[in-house]
Formats: sequence, C-alpha cells, structure tokens
Amino acid sequence: MSNHRPQDSWGSWNSTNVHEEEVFELDETGNLQDPAIKKSAVKYKDGSSIDWLQEEALERERDHAKKSQRSIRALLSIWADSARVWLVVVATGIGIGVAGAWLDVLVKWLGDLREGRCQAGFFHNQVTCCSGLDPGELCTEWQTWSEYFDVRYIFVQSLLQSSIYVTLAVAFAGSAAVLVNTYAPYPFIALSTLEFPEIKAILGGYVFDAFLTPWTLLIKALGLALAVASGLSLGKEGPLVHVACCMAFMFSQFFKQFKHNEGWFIVKRKLLAASAAAGVSVAFGSPLGGVIFCLEELDTFALESDVMWRGFVASAIAAVSFQYVDPFGTSKLVLFQVTNGGDTWRAFELIPWLGLGVIGGVLGSLMIKLNVEIALYRRNSVLNEYPIVEVVALAAITAAVGFLVVFTRVQSSELVANLFQECDPAKGDYHGLCNPTAMWENIFLLLISAIIKIAFTAWTFGMQASTFRACIGRAVGMLTSAIQTSYPTAWLFLSCPPDPSIRCVSPGFYSVIGASAMLGGVTRMTVSLVVIMFELTGALSHVLPIMVGVMTAKWVGDALGKDGIYNVWIAMRHYPWLPPVDFNDRGQTAADAMRPFSTLVMIEEDRLTLKDIENLTNAHDFRGFPVVRGTELIGLATRDKLLSFIDLHLSPETNSKKCRFYSQKQSISDEFEYLDLSCCLENSIIHLRKEVPQSLLVRMFQKMNLRQILFTHRGQLDGMMTKPDVVALLTAHFPHTGALASSES
Repeated sequence: MSNHRPQDSWGSWNSTNVHEEEVFELDETGNLQDPAIKKSAVKYKDGSSIDWLQEEALERERDHAKKSQRSIRALLSIWADSARVWLVVVATGIGIGVAGAWLDVLVKWLGDLREGRCQAGFFHNQVTCCSGLDPGELCTEWQTWSEYFDVRYIFVQSLLQSSIYVTLAVAFAGSAAVLVNTYAPYPFIALSTLEFPEIKAILGGYVFDAFLTPWTLLIKALGLALAVASGLSLGKEGPLVHVACCMAFMFSQFFKQFKHNEGWFIVKRKLLAASAAAGVSVAFGSPLGGVIFCLEELDTFALESDVMWRGFVASAIAAVSFQYVDPFGTSKLVLFQVTNGGDTWRAFELIPWLGLGVIGGVLGSLMIKLNVEIALYRRNSVLNEYPIVEVVALAAITAAVGFLVVFTRVQSSELVANLFQECDPAKGDYHGLCNPTAMWENIFLLLISAIIKIAFTAWTFGMQASTFRACIGRAVGMLTSAIQTSYPTAWLFLSCPPDPSIRCVSPGFYSVIGASAMLGGVTRMTVSLVVIMFELTGALSHVLPIMVGVMTAKWVGDALGKDGIYNVWIAMRHYPWLPPVDFNDRGQTAADAMRPFSTLVMIEEDRLTLKDIENLTNAHDFRGFPVVRGTELIGLATRDKLLSFIDLHLSPETNSKKCRFYSQKQSISDEFEYLDLSCCLENSIIHLRKEVPQSLLVRMFQKMNLRQILFTHRGQLDGMMTKPDVVALLTAHFPHTGALASSES
C-alpha cells in the first residue's frame, strides 16, 4: 500500500499549500481566515460522495491553524466553534421535543375527529374531553357523530359513522399526498416511512442536502400528521428522526461558518448523528434507547466518542422538552406503558416467549420480502405515475376494512396502549378485551387485526404518502393464560400461585414481547430495541423475557434473510453506503472484482488537449480519472479540480495546447505547447497490488471511508475499484439492488 503526497513529477505540493502569512488573514466577517475554506474548492452536489480523506485532512489543518495561534482572539475562535455546535445540539433537542409533542396532539385530535367531537370544545380530543373522570366513569362530553346528529336507527348510525370515518381518512391522506407531490423537493421520499436508510447513507458520505432543507421539514411535519391521522398503517418514529435531522441542518445554517464553509462535512456528520438520537428519543419516549439505537445503527457513534456525548445531551433535552409539553396529559414520555403487571415470571413462560420470537423472525422476514415485491410492483406499474391516486385509494381501503374490526378502527398508538394494559376491574374494559366469556372471539379478532395490519403495513412502507406486532403478542398471552386457568394443577403450572384469584400470566406483557420480537425480525436490531422496550414498560424484571424474544427473532430472521429492512431499502435505492459487516471473499482477490485497465476511462498525458479533457468530463460523470503515460500511472485527477482548471484557462489560445500532469522547468517553446495540470492531481492516493484478498479491500473501504483504490504493479496501472464497486460486491446476494434508484437523488 502506498499513501504519499505528490512532489516533483507528481506536482508541486508547495504551490497548493497555504502560505504561513495567510493564516493570519481575516475574512469579510472579521474572523480568522479558515485555511480549509481556501483550499477546499470542492462543492459536492446531491448524489455525489464525500471524500472523507480530504475533508478530514482539511479539518485537521483547520484545527491546527487555530490552535497554533497564540492570541486571545484565536482562543475565543476555538471556543466559539465549540459553542456553535452545542447551540445547534441544544436547539435541536428543544425543537424536536416540542415539535414531536405538538405533532402527537395534532394527530390525536385529527384521528379522534373521524369518530366524533367534544361538546366542551371542537378542538379537544377524546382524552382531553374526558379528563378528570374517575376510572370506569362514563364520559358524556364526548359524542360520536351519530349522537351529535341525534340519529337513533342502528343501521343509519353505522352508515353515518363509517361514511364520516372513511371520508375524513381519505381527505387527510389525500391532502398529505397533494401537499408532498406539489411542494416537496423529492416527493418519493418526503412522505416515506423509511427515512433511516437516507440518514445512514448521508452519515456514510452520501450528499443529499435537499433531504434536509427547511422546506422539506415543513412539508414532512404537515404530511406526517395528516398521514398518520388518516389511519394509514404507518408510524411517526422514522419520520421524527428525519424531522430532527432537518432541524439540526436548519439551525446550523444560521451560522456563516457552517453555511459557507465547504469543509464543514465532518461537523455536519456529527450534528446529524446527535440529532438522530434526539429523534428516536422523542419517537419512542426513550432517551437512553435513542443513544444506544444510534450506537448500534450508526458508524459515526462508534467512531467518535464526542458524537455519543452530544447525542446523549440532545436526547435528554428532547425528552425533557417533550415531557414538559405533556401531549398525553399523563406526565409521561409515552402513551403506552405496562401497568399492574406481575413482577415475577415463571419458567414455563419461556415456551410462549420463544414461540413469539420465532413468529417475529418468520413474519418479519416475510414482511420484508412482501414489502420488496410491492415496492418493485409500484415502481414498474402504472401506480408509479399516479402516486396521489394510490395514497387516496389505499387510505379508503384501509379505513373501510379497518372500520369493520374494532381493534383496527382506532389509531395505532391507542391500540398499542390498550393492548399493553393488564385487565383491571377498577378501569373500563377496552372493547371487551378483558371479558373472560369472549376470550376466543377476542383471540380471533386480534389475529385478524394482525393479518390486516401486516398486509397494509407491507404496502404502506415506502409509499409516497405498526401495530400488528402487539396484536399477536396479546393473543398468545391470552391463550397461555386460558390454558393455565383451564389446567391449574398440571405440572407445568405448579409454580403459579394456588389462589385462582391471583393472576399468574400477564397477557399485556406478552404484547410487549410480541412487539419487540416482530420489530427485531423486521429491523434486526438487538441491544437498542431491548433498551427502548424496557424504557417504554418500566418493567425491570421483564428485561430478560424481552431479550429472549428479540434474540430468537434475530436468529430466525437472519436464517431466513441476511438483511433487515433498512439495509434492503438502501440496496434498492443504490445508496453508496457500506454496511459494517465481515465480508467472506471465499479466497477471491481484488483482481476478480476490480475494473481492469482496458475498461477504464483515463487521461493520457501529452496526448490530450484541454478541449479534449473538457469533452471527456462532459461525456463521463466520474469523480476522478486516472492519468497515465502509456500504462505507467502518473496520478488521479479529480473531476472538480479539472472543471475548475478548465473554467479558468479554457480559451481559443489554450484549446490546442496539450496537457501535462507534472511540474518541471520548461523551455519557452514548451510553455507555448503544453499546459501544466499537476494541480488537478489528488494529493494522496492509495494503490495496492491486485493480489490482495477482497476481504482486506472491503475492510479498507469500510474503515478509511475511501472513494477509490488503484491497483498497480511496478508503477504500471492494472485496474481500479471505487466505492460503488464495493457496494455492489457487498449487495451481490440481493437480487434487487438498484431497483428503486432514482436519478433525482
């Protein structure tokens, strides 16, 4: 491996260095001139990849230049940089906490509006309208639409309720679709429920600034509230992570040092990672789980300890802000928590818990495959041309089918909240869920609800515009409880209390385990998922059962499919993101995967004119071009530097001049015949022998965030491999890689 600065024949390093006296210059704002700004002329456009080696080098030079100054102003400049970052972190935490809380209030009010209204005030949701009542007391302030219009015939009541329910669902979903399709920069992503693939890709070096603009933030927030309130089978968790990242990006633009500094990608990466933790904290009501979630899913957290600390602060501030607003009126971070559950569990319960883990892994893999097939059908069918019609039609079907089953009629968050609760005689019975005489009917309805939710969730995920997990868990818990009460003297249940009035099995907690197992089967998360569910339930004694369900779901899911839903969508959208996995090369070398010399688009020194190079850059959208003399490698010329040089020097007088890529003293005749383009070469390149194992090659791209590696032998160029080539190598097992790639992104 070789990693060096080009000198002499590779170009004049001194000519590109910042002169010592320039460090003391002031910019137009009166601050110390940032050498990284002067050196970094690269402006990345959406769809390109960041050169992390260059950006990290510029960041080191910038820090070194500031720390080397021995003045009060230089010291204040360092402190100001740190203060700006912390201001963005704190502002993002407060912003996402408040925004998440009010989004919950808006979603709850719009969702309840489909079923009725409050007499005390039109803008009161059902919880606010019925607050202050004793447990089990009938709420008379809340009226269904049939009660409001004083309809007395049962058939007319049902017809009126279902009509308003479906009409408002279609209106909400249609409004969200029109809003997104008309005003969003990227309609295909602005109302998606799978934003985390984009976040992971951006943090990995993919440039997608239009995904983070304030306008996208506004459209996203409004569209999210309308879409969730319409009853579409989607949640607000993933979108809230996107909203948090948009906020961090927006707040950072208030500072000129961030807005105009082309070398600020390192800072932006850290800010987005910290804001993602805050988004998860608000979405799940789990501040610690948000940090661990990003530690498990984002490489940035693992590589940068200061990022984890900032994420922890942002997550905590977001949780405090959310709880201060108190959108649920319970002074809690989440609407659903396990209550009155037993503090102990019995050994025989491991059997249903393992069963829930297996079901979660199987159904999770099934939903991923079903979601992929639906996404491919959507892209290749007429639905791709009419996204608004698709959203409206699906909202109508979802509302019509959901209205027929009592457990799918309510909002997803309310359904989960009730499924998590244990039966308590002092409280009202949620649609007969605790009625012992209707146990088998409830189990049947819960399973039907789960099937409906699986089908609609598989279609809705990724749509331009989930609760089934808890339904299955509750059904298994009720079934286990029924078996135990029917055969209390069986040896399997000897650990239960002999008093039949004391509950042995807690069906509500089975909903938690079922939700954990299914989510683990879909996303393949492990540690962070257990922490999130623990913070949701507050049941420390039941951490081990959750771990059992998640662990089993992970093993079963990995046996049925290699990737979780995030990685699958990254592959389908063909983002240049490298998963941190161990690659088994099966004995193959780089020679088996590289682009050979004969297929490369190269610049031949002393043969091409400046006009020829302009035509070459116009014909090919590559990030860089190897420069050769015959087969001898001279260096790698980057596209951005070539374009900058062409803009400055292209003229009728220079059109016919041939180009050289090494700096040396030239005769007068050579100066009229040749142009020196040595400044367009990369300062540092890595080249290896083509006999290196592919596993080593992949690890280098993963650990060093490289954009390309050249393969040489005794100075002769043999081939080249870029980051997209490695991505293709790692996703070769997936048959639909790039199937949803869009030129817009």
